[in-house]
Amino acid sequence: MRYNPAKHRLTPFNSSGVLLVDKPLEWTSFDVVNFVRSRFNIPKIGHCGTLDPAATGLLVLVLGKFTQLSPKFSGEDKVYEAKLQLGIETDSYDLDGEITVTKDWSKVTPELLQQTLNSFVGEQMQIPPMVSAVKKDGKKLYELARQGIEVEREPKLINIFSIDIDKIELPFCEFTMHCSKGTYVRTLCYDVGKKLDCGGTLAGLRRTVSGQFNVADAITIDELKTFEQADLEIHLRKFLVERLSKIAGVKS
Repeated sequence: MRYNPAKHRLTPFNSSGVLLVDKPLEWTSFDVVNFVRSRFNIPKIGHCGTLDPAATGLLVLVLGKFTQLSPKFSGEDKVYEAKLQLGIETDSYDLDGEITVTKDWSKVTPELLQQTLNSFVGEQMQIPPMVSAVKKDGKKLYELARQGIEVEREPKLINIFSIDIDKIELPFCEFTMHCSKGTYVRTLCYDVGKKLDCGGTLAGLRRTVSGQFNVADAITIDELKTFEQADLEIHLRKFLVERLSKIAGVKS
């Protein structure tokens, strides 16, 4: 059923602000937005930077007048904690897809893997995966992929500022990456596997930072389920006073 604020049991929630949510596994970014919109009857709400269903972590929601800041927040750098799995490729570049290639990874050493990952630091052109929200001739790539159609994708300029390896237990590697907007960690894992000639895919992803926002300040869906409109109002105003009044210069 389509959301209709006029028919909601609650009066419209018209306060403005930023709500940081720790997105759970298997929820889409739209699922989070729709949940918050429906629960609190928020007429105007959006998110700043999509997370795949298989990813968890920081999702920045903007409410009311703060939706005007969506382009600014969406365009800021991101930090991800990721897990790379060597030896396989999938059609989506992550474990949600079908395995298309299986290769021997036994000749890869931790030193070679670290050297290869480091080679991707810096500005570069990156080709987005077919299973993505990037549009081609007005259609999202993932919609074409569902029809079994693969099209040529234009490479995008991205910047990977740093890659720090947290743990290597081959064929797995956990790392933290600081990158520009529009960087696909799935594509990085695929490209690393190609460069090592053993295949690679993304086995786990969590966004921890988006611009000036940190997942440490985010609220979970379970916590939001205990909130009433008054609780959300208090939460938004507290965050506004503590974090946003000097940064955004927007009054609620």
